[in-house]
Amino acid sequence: MARRIYLTGHPAGGGKSAIALGVMELLSRRVRRLGAFRPLVRSEPDPTLELLRCRYRLERVGAGASEAEAAALLSAGRLDELIGTVVECLREQVEGLDAALIIGTDFDSGFPDDLALNARLANELGAAVLSIVDGRGRDPEEIAGLIGTAYHSLVDLDATLLALVANRVPAAAREKVLAAVGALPVPVYAVPDVPAVSAPTVAEVTDALGGVRLLGRPESYARDVLSVVFGGATVPTLLDHLHDGALLITPGDRADLILAAHTAHLAGRAALAGVVLTLGLRPDPRVVELVTHLGGELPVAVVPTDSFETMARVAGIEGQLSPDNPRKAEAALGAFESSVDTAGLTRRLDIARSARVTPLMFEYELISGARAARRHVVLPEGTEERILRAAEILLRRDVCELTLLGPQESVRRRIRELGLALTGASIVDPMASPWREDFASRYAQLRAHRGVTLENARDLVTDPNYFGTLMVASGRADAMVSGAAHPTADTIRPAFQIIKTVPGVSVASSVFFMCLPDQVLVYGDCAIVPDPTPEQLADIAISSAATAAAFGIQPLVAMLSYATGGSGHGCDVEKVAAATALVRQRAPQLPVEGPIQYDAAVDPVVAAAKLPGSRVAGRATVFIFPDLNTGNNTYKAVQRSAGAVAVGPVLQGLRRPVNDLSRGATVADIVNTVAITAIQAAAPADEAAAPAGGAVA
Repeated sequence: MARRIYLTGHPAGGGKSAIALGVMELLSRRVRRLGAFRPLVRSEPDPTLELLRCRYRLERVGAGASEAEAAALLSAGRLDELIGTVVECLREQVEGLDAALIIGTDFDSGFPDDLALNARLANELGAAVLSIVDGRGRDPEEIAGLIGTAYHSLVDLDATLLALVANRVPAAAREKVLAAVGALPVPVYAVPDVPAVSAPTVAEVTDALGGVRLLGRPESYARDVLSVVFGGATVPTLLDHLHDGALLITPGDRADLILAAHTAHLAGRAALAGVVLTLGLRPDPRVVELVTHLGGELPVAVVPTDSFETMARVAGIEGQLSPDNPRKAEAALGAFESSVDTAGLTRRLDIARSARVTPLMFEYELISGARAARRHVVLPEGTEERILRAAEILLRRDVCELTLLGPQESVRRRIRELGLALTGASIVDPMASPWREDFASRYAQLRAHRGVTLENARDLVTDPNYFGTLMVASGRADAMVSGAAHPTADTIRPAFQIIKTVPGVSVASSVFFMCLPDQVLVYGDCAIVPDPTPEQLADIAISSAATAAAFGIQPLVAMLSYATGGSGHGCDVEKVAAATALVRQRAPQLPVEGPIQYDAAVDPVVAAAKLPGSRVAGRATVFIFPDLNTGNNTYKAVQRSAGAVAVGPVLQGLRRPVNDLSRGATVADIVNTVAITAIQAAAPADEAAAPAGGAVA
């Protein structure tokens, strides 16, 4: 059981941070208590460890020793003492964890044999080795040769080899590399070189050159610098050399080139990374004012170096994975997941999944499940910044197919302004779409009983939410997510009118996934049905149980009330009792308890006193509230008081999935909601609200 995984490079480096990210992603889906460590670090805090700590909320991160300590021991000829110190320190730190990732040394000097040192450390720590070969700048045969050398060297050193990864391989050469390697007893993967991972950002260039930021929002400095263009010629000549991702380097007194770059960027001629002005020269204030009024959010920095030195130094700057740049992390994960057999590698890790679903496990299983489902989701709010940033992550992680709604030029302009890469998304303008007439006819027929005419429908279907819903209803998309810039009613009204509920379900409802520190619970209904009848409450319970099961949460349903069992009386208690009886009748294998108070549902001690022998009491995972007032206030109280992350509302009971976003939704919230929606879309409509008893062990 590979509870400790050791990453080592051959030769040193090779982009271990990106591979570490991918491996930690796999581990985070399986177990709760994780840690990341380095035998030796150059500085505190170590950027890779900080990235992993922040992204995966690691319980422990640490190092065995510093490079300075190592150098002192080595200079004294005390290698064994160094190894002993590192091993003792790391053993203590990894003790008690479910899994630990150890990122080996990558110093180019100071050790007689870096690979031998790492193999010895891995053996001393009882860790399986994942060896990384750097493929950048090498041809397929050379990369294959390095892989073979790494394999035989590690076997000779008695290392337990988990897999071999050729990293940063030219995309066109991946298959040739794998073919040249041939058959080895362990898996070999080839991860492509992705410019968005290795390219420096405008911020990294600015900082490395000792520059200052003149124009642009802070987030605009996260643009990737894919190439460099020196501006020293005339405007027409410059325009011929501008292209997407280019950083323009020019003296600060070249107002003509500065204005030309901004205009070209806004006009869509080239989505530039930014502008760096040399010699410490700032443009005339009138030029700055004009550029500011043009908009476009193109970052402009001023550096003290001359143009020649600036060009030379920029060529040596490489992008770094860090907590400050989540876009790079998503690009790195996308490259890893697209080229590594993650299911096969997980099996080789052989780490049993924790019985309790933690928030981190839930969040990252969403991405994996949505990627497997591979559905098409429409996002009506195509010019909203958070939607576009989330769309970039979804595309980089290959989560689903996406369509953005809005005027095409407006959407493209916004993408350029934000410096995003969304080439995989479709853009549809409801006003100009050839589907408009078909959608109008469909809607007019559906709503004829409400007096809707074809003329009325032609206007209404240009509303992005109606257009997106009709895309789903007509099969042109599998699901829709909206609400970042619209009230809830604007999202769900078209769904209720056009998509409607699953046969046999009397009401559409919603749940929130409540991500508490150590588990994920399901609350329903907290957003849709104000005062459900017993029949509706039973529908909500069965739908919520099915939703929980679909996302890996064993449904143990608590029908909440102010009384437990027969301890109270009143119409509200009787409603819950009647609903519970209906659930047992319609889904006899579904574990359900009600009426039950919240404390008896979650606390085993209280449960033993109030409902001894209950399958649900003290262990509930799905909580059904008697009315919207109770549900909405409770989820918000838990969210604010317990620091829980509330994912939702997730609509259920509809024939096809449509989900609503909070207008305060973060980019991460949007990514999670789209992933949830894609998974819902993968389930047949008649399973969306089916009794979930069959999912219970």
